Amino acid sequence: MSAVESVPAVTLNNAVRMPAIGFGVFRIPDDIMDATVQEALAAGYRAFDTAPMYGNEEPLGRALADSGIDRADLFVTTKVSNEDQGYQSTLDAVEASIGRLGMDYLDLCLIHWPAPGRGTYLETWRALEQLHFAGRIRAIGVSNFQADHLHRLLEVADVVPAVNQIELHPLLTQQSMLNLHHDLGIHTQAWAPLARGRLQDEPVLVALAQRHGVSIAQIVLRWHLQRGTTPLPKSSSPERIHSNIDVFGFELDTAEMCRITALNRDERTGPHPYDVH
Repeated sequence: MSAVESVPAVTLNNAVRMPAIGFGVFRIPDDIMDATVQEALAAGYRAFDTAPMYGNEEPLGRALADSGIDRADLFVTTKVSNEDQGYQSTLDAVEASIGRLGMDYLDLCLIHWPAPGRGTYLETWRALEQLHFAGRIRAIGVSNFQADHLHRLLEVADVVPAVNQIELHPLLTQQSMLNLHHDLGIHTQAWAPLARGRLQDEPVLVALAQRHGVSIAQIVLRWHLQRGTTPLPKSSSPERIHSNIDVFGFELDTAEMCRITALNRDERTGPHPYDVH
């Protein structure tokens, strides 16, 4: 079985299928983007996650085009920045992102942050719905939305978000959000799935990695997958790029899963969504 064939897909609430693990390109510099993306593709990744604020939509799009892989075999996600929220500005911003990526459509587009102080995420969603109905975006979703933001959105939405991408890792397990997403039919993506390096000395993870003969990162990514969430690990190291996706050959048992989940400290590595404006 090839690396690509070993990666299962999840089916979103509109029947669009998305790879169960994706590759994040946050803070990957332009000068190594092509080599990093080619390494990720060789490892088996087909889902790539970017955003205008990362400043690398154009080099990502160029790298994917240079790969020669059929566009239909890729799953590309970008986002609407806070400063672009609003109806017309979202329409313009998404078209600009599609242009920078050099593509005809997006697979998934998310509102990057609720930014409730701006009061614009509802009209931003209306614009995403229009782009979705027009075929410019296959699936639309949100990122960093809390329960109150989701409930308010669903009061007026014609389309239920396919995805909510949130910070999620063993130090921030987000169980209440996972429960809510399950009830609403929203799929959970995890950014910072490895807690940005804060897990390396956790004795529970060290012991589990030794038991299974894998890395700590592989243990954590497997935990994400078995919880039903889609992790978006990011690395520019060829070795880690390959090992991070090599997580489909072993399983954690129920007790092991519980031990990892019990590491929760509600500890964030990034800002709380209520603090982002």
